[in-house]
Parts: sequence; structure tokens; C-alpha cells
Amino acid sequence: MGLREQGVGEFLAALGARTPAPASGAATALTAALAAALVELAARFAGDDEIATRANVLAARLTQLADEDSEAYAAFMADRNEATRQRIIDVPEEIATSAAEIERLADDVATRVSRAVAGDAEAAAELARAASRVARRLVALNQGTG
Repeated sequence: MGLREQGVGEFLAALGARTPAPASGAATALTAALAAALVELAARFAGDDEIATRANVLAARLTQLADEDSEAYAAFMADRNEATRQRIIDVPEEIATSAAEIERLADDVATRVSRAVAGDAEAAAELARAASRVARRLVALNQGTG
């Protein structure tokens, strides 16, 4: 069952289960998706429809990437070949790139909202920064360089 079909409790239970996936890649993608949703919120308060729309698109893609990461890792565990290894590198790389974009968007809108909403934008930036860092670490580990 994909992340979109699961409730938060179900996803957390799956994450904590003794199975290869979902694991840190899916959790990282979901963290970045949460950050994107907070950017969308802040952008709406800032009256910036362009950033709100972009954040919404990023959140949707990151939700897909959470599922793709789980699928990629399961495929790698089943058949360790160059194609499956490349996929467990490519997916977290896209997560990292998306998270870095979310951080930039969050920093942008944080300067244009009230103090009350700035906290949401700042939280988004911190979550995105952490997600980007973790995803880049996963890339290094999956490349065998970490």
C-alpha cells in the first residue's frame, strides 16, 4: 500500500517494523513533503500564489518519492545489480534536490509574512534542510562512498 493510501499511524507502524522498507528514505521524503506544505501555507499568507503552487507540486512529488524509495530499496534487496543500485541513488538525490528548493522557498516567504506565520516558514526551512542533508547522506551510503 502506497503512502497516499495510508494514514499517519499506519505509515509510522510500517516505518517501525523490522522490514527493509519503508525506511529512512521514505521518512526523509515525507519530512520534505511536510516542509513543502508549510511553505504552501506561508506563501498563501504572503499572497504568493506562485510559491504556493510550486510548494504544492513539490509536496505531491515528494509523497510519490517516498513510495518510490521503498520500491527501489525492495528491488535492490531482491536483485542487487547496477540498475537497482542506481535507482537507490537517484531517488534520494531527487529528494535532496527538492528539499533544498523547499528550503529556499521557505526562506523567501519567511521575510514576507507576519511573525506568527514566520514560525511556520522557519519550521519548513529547518525540516527541509534536515531532509536535504539526510537524503544526501543516503546517496553517499548507497554509492558506497559514505
